[in-house]
Amino acid sequence: MRIYFQFIIIFILSISSSCSNTAQTTGSVSPDEFEKAVQQKNVQILDTRTAGEFQSGHISGALQADWTDEKQFIDRTSHLDKNKPVYVYCLSGARSSDAAEYLREQGFKEVVNMQGGISAWRRSGKKLEATDVSQPQMSQAAYDETTRSNDIVLVDFGALWCPPCKKMEPVIAAFMNEQGNNVKLVKMDGGNEIELMKTLKVDALPTFILYRKGQETARKQGIMTKEELTAWVK
Repeated sequence: MRIYFQFIIIFILSISSSCSNTAQTTGSVSPDEFEKAVQQKNVQILDTRTAGEFQSGHISGALQADWTDEKQFIDRTSHLDKNKPVYVYCLSGARSSDAAEYLREQGFKEVVNMQGGISAWRRSGKKLEATDVSQPQMSQAAYDETTRSNDIVLVDFGALWCPPCKKMEPVIAAFMNEQGNNVKLVKMDGGNEIELMKTLKVDALPTFILYRKGQETARKQGIMTKEELTAWVK
């Protein structure tokens, strides 16, 4: 009988633990809990608001994927690591709640939404980072001069808050390490160079454009391998 009751207690504790883990995986947390959690290593922070909302103020280290833009959201979140926790937020918590549910359906193991979103974060007196939208944009003439500044120039239109752009960083670093002075890398801020992107028909981030003596010879949108980049410059 004693062994039976011990078994029952262990079973109840295991169910309780399972429910607790499920709540952590599928639930929402307060801004205080959210802030504490995102300070851990290997945590992905996802802002599900529009680019304009993101620029007005976002949590440090956040990536951005607009939940209202289905194509963009699917593309950008496909580059996140499903095995690492994802902490999502929006303005009030509604969009990010729907986004969190979508991510869980895609197989993300741990997705946590922030209750009340950025509005609640601000009310708690917590800090946000804002994008400097006053930064001057590069003119077409200056851009053309830059692409002629080396025999081979690789232009990288990306952004720190763009998931696939972050994924490309080690690839670009390895490529440039191999190329040395043979290739000049020019990084363009896709969150700032709006007019130039319109002129060049750069519709998404990241976009890579290769120039030889000022003439465009190759272009690709999205993720590339080091081998693909190397083939461009042979």
